[in-house]
Amino acid sequence: MTTTPIHLGRPEGKGLAAGTLGLWGSTVIGLASTAPAYSLVATLGWVVLAVGAQAPIAFIIAFVPMLLIAFAYRELNNAVPDCGTTFTWGTKAFGPWVGWMGGWGVAVAGMVVLANLAQIAGIYFWSLFGDGSLAENAVLVTVTGVVFIAAMTWVSWRGIEIGERLQNILLAIQYLALAIFVIAAFWQFASGTAPHPTPFDWQWLNPFAFTEWSGFIEAVLLALFIYWGWDTCLALNEETKDPTRTPGRAALLTTVILLVTYLAVTIAAMMYAGVGEDGVGLGNEAHADDFFLAIKDGLLGPFGWVLVVAVLISAVSSTQTTILPTARGTLAMGVYRALPARFKQVHPQYRTPSFSTIVMGAVAIVYYVVMTLISDNILQDSILSLGLAIAFYYAITGYACVWFFRRQLLSSARNFFLQGLLPLAGALMLTYAFVQSAIDMWDVDYGYSVLLGIGGTFVVGIGSLLVGVVLMVVWFFFPRSTPFFRGESLNRDTEVMVPDEEYLRSIDGGLA
Repeated sequence: MTTTPIHLGRPEGKGLAAGTLGLWGSTVIGLASTAPAYSLVATLGWVVLAVGAQAPIAFIIAFVPMLLIAFAYRELNNAVPDCGTTFTWGTKAFGPWVGWMGGWGVAVAGMVVLANLAQIAGIYFWSLFGDGSLAENAVLVTVTGVVFIAAMTWVSWRGIEIGERLQNILLAIQYLALAIFVIAAFWQFASGTAPHPTPFDWQWLNPFAFTEWSGFIEAVLLALFIYWGWDTCLALNEETKDPTRTPGRAALLTTVILLVTYLAVTIAAMMYAGVGEDGVGLGNEAHADDFFLAIKDGLLGPFGWVLVVAVLISAVSSTQTTILPTARGTLAMGVYRALPARFKQVHPQYRTPSFSTIVMGAVAIVYYVVMTLISDNILQDSILSLGLAIAFYYAITGYACVWFFRRQLLSSARNFFLQGLLPLAGALMLTYAFVQSAIDMWDVDYGYSVLLGIGGTFVVGIGSLLVGVVLMVVWFFFPRSTPFFRGESLNRDTEVMVPDEEYLRSIDGGLA
């Protein structure tokens, strides 16, 4: 079938705030999206439970596919700097069905993590008051979490500039607290006052020291979550000063900074508390999901609140930055007719995806409240399953890079490696992690709940992706979707709606 592309080009692109972010601003938002302090709280204990003292090498190994996929993002962004990222690139490479599901994967990951971020923010906020018992009040925590989501949705709707200024402050506080943690842990180890002083061992970095393959895969998938979020840099590509280069550089810089951060904190925590199953040991399942709260008083004494504030700020800042890529992804889907027309609305003054941003915040609130009312165990299982959605859409991006550039892979060594071999290797790694993790999650002993006689984590993780298939098929029967599914509104040759260079030069702060 011959398709006739619909011309979508206009100088200002989709109407977003073009030319707003530089390399520093993009990197700050990328780091804030990963929520370093919160991510460590949410995963460090579970990674140690899975692989023991091999936690540092697990973080390094998980970094490899992230770095390889970051190359794919950079190369695709250089060619197609569209805020739809995986949706747009997947559609151009493989057609509308794969592209739509890639966009859904991004949306699912954002929705699920927002629910957990809200809960963490609520718990840590009320931990600051009195004896901390208010943090155990489910209703109070839930209402507080809803308020945080609503507030950060407003910030995202209000404009990218106010969001960037806010993130600079929040990230600085977060990294200051992490630096205090590392220094205090090393100091107490050196002085012999740590509860379980454990000398550094190079075996912690030995990739051949893992004893169980399933534990290794579980740890790597958990570690994928800890890096997830750097791709927000790419989702804001249409709002950067150099859309084809700055976002890719920011993404690579973000992943490297995260690797250094996570290794430093993990090694410091292991030297301070050890990996034992007693007391504050990292192998104690009793505080696997709340390690900072367990050690804050012993590590920092009367200043233990610093760690609580760090995690609170981390969760709140990531709430705002998580909304950004999802709203821009659905904006692109609206523009190219993969979603109803209202999703393409951009606020005339603030130049943000107004309808998409509000919908994202509202859906996250509904999901969070419903999951909390049904069962806190299911909410926790949705977090454990988050790695499936992440691996799913990152792998699509890697494969899309190889296929999109397939005709030029042999034209140079650079293209062969950066557009072909490295993205393919990253996609294959993530595909394996996805399949193996899904198999493991089938077990009823995996996670906190059992649904339909199988592991609740599997049902939530795979089920959320299958919901996307259902919604996609439903949308197929709407008249507006016809140009998209026929390959007319978006295909390999479509001129995507992004700001052109002449427009960027014409605005204040555009290309030099």
